[in-house]
Amino acid sequence: MLTEESISLPPIFTAATALFSKWSESPIDPTTSIMDSAWNGAGEFQFPNGWVFAKNDAKFLYLALDVVADTGNDFGTNDYYWLSFDVDENKSISANKDVNYGLYPGFPNKMGIQKYLGPGVWTGISEPPESKSRVEFGPSPKSAIPHRIWKFKIALTEINASLFSLFGLPYTYFGFRVKSSNPALTIDFPVNFYQNFSNLTKLYFARKPAPSPALLGAIIGTVGLIPTSATVLSPVTGRATTTAGYFVEAHNAAFGGVLNFIANKVNITSLIGLGANKYRILHAVPGSATFLPLVSAWTNYRWNGANYVPQAFSADINKQYTLFNPAEEYSIDELLIQFSTLGMDTGLHKFKVEFFKSDGVTPVASAPQVLSLFIDNNVPNVNINSIKHGAVEVTACAIEKIGPGADGLSFNVTANDPEGNLRAWSFSATYGENQAVAIYSQAYETAVPPGNIWAGVQNFAVPTVPAAWRPPIQCAYSFIVQAWARTTNGYGYIGHSTYHRNLTLLV
Repeated sequence: MLTEESISLPPIFTAATALFSKWSESPIDPTTSIMDSAWNGAGEFQFPNGWVFAKNDAKFLYLALDVVADTGNDFGTNDYYWLSFDVDENKSISANKDVNYGLYPGFPNKMGIQKYLGPGVWTGISEPPESKSRVEFGPSPKSAIPHRIWKFKIALTEINASLFSLFGLPYTYFGFRVKSSNPALTIDFPVNFYQNFSNLTKLYFARKPAPSPALLGAIIGTVGLIPTSATVLSPVTGRATTTAGYFVEAHNAAFGGVLNFIANKVNITSLIGLGANKYRILHAVPGSATFLPLVSAWTNYRWNGANYVPQAFSADINKQYTLFNPAEEYSIDELLIQFSTLGMDTGLHKFKVEFFKSDGVTPVASAPQVLSLFIDNNVPNVNINSIKHGAVEVTACAIEKIGPGADGLSFNVTANDPEGNLRAWSFSATYGENQAVAIYSQAYETAVPPGNIWAGVQNFAVPTVPAAWRPPIQCAYSFIVQAWARTTNGYGYIGHSTYHRNLTLLV
């Protein structure tokens, strides 16, 4: 792409070790000025002759290259950017995986994307599915003198980034070039990044939205990122529903997998001020009023000023834990406990926390809170009960001749969750080379009124139009029924089942 000239870092320049993106409460369009309040509080990173600003939400990374040294408002004289991401996070160039964003020549606000084929070698450029860029010329928080600013909205899916890590803080590696003709300026950061990924800058994603304090429980503020107030998490059913657009989607969702109980930082800090140093998590199984200590061991990652380092947590002989320091930065801040629900009985479990002074004996009174969670680690039951041609069952691996006119197949399937925690199911067929056809599907949001449980279907005759389903072409087909659980670990939905039957259909 374009040229390959570059400059080295000035001897006095010392790069920061990492860029910490900050949470964006609302999407930032690339047209939004860098001086707009939407960019307030962005993570900052200095490079030669400029700054990088970074914010993110659950779907996009919002990045700005604030090139304070590019004071020539002369776009169209070969000014451009490159922006590369180490998609597989191995700090080396991986062919057909790692990506580079750049401009379509002559189009200052049209972003292109290409994949690396090797050091300094790329595929052709195409338009990315969701990502966008915009150029701005004007002041910024770092300089009142008008200058060039490149702004980006990068889809996390395009750079293979996920915020749902239970362990270390999610991250990516990136490098970039900014080029100007007036003044003459070409900066590669880090130097020769497009030839060697070993020195790319590490960008840590934010995954810490700040729910309204009114949504937080008194002690256990959130489960993962799902608030625990009664307006989100029903104390009766133990299922959660978040509002549209919230970081984590939950529609009357049960809980499962590995759970993180996150403290209400304000209230915990107050308890520490009263002398609280130890705490114990108590747990009552479904149908029982007896609370017993919940014992677990986990690792959190603490920032030491240069990197995240693992720190082990476990209960002492009194089945108590030592309170974290709220002033320290962890990959999962204010983590009270991390534990696995696998093996727990399905049903309504209850949890509470009690606090003690450093002797582990003297109690410290806290606001009462009993947290109810419906635990369900079962995946939905799925089955293709029958595929019939007329009245005759078509068995797996059969070669079936479909006649003309209205002749075709009929189907009977099961996609059922006995606990009522089904999120969606679908019945489809794949064929040929990466071809697929949807036949029928249902989703919780449209199948039942909000707040109700939904088990799905059993022995369900799949409706098709017309009544008999006809294959689009003569080919081998794989008929697939899939079902997804309406169960969350606090960071996203978990639990999925699939069943398929293969046939060859002649037409």
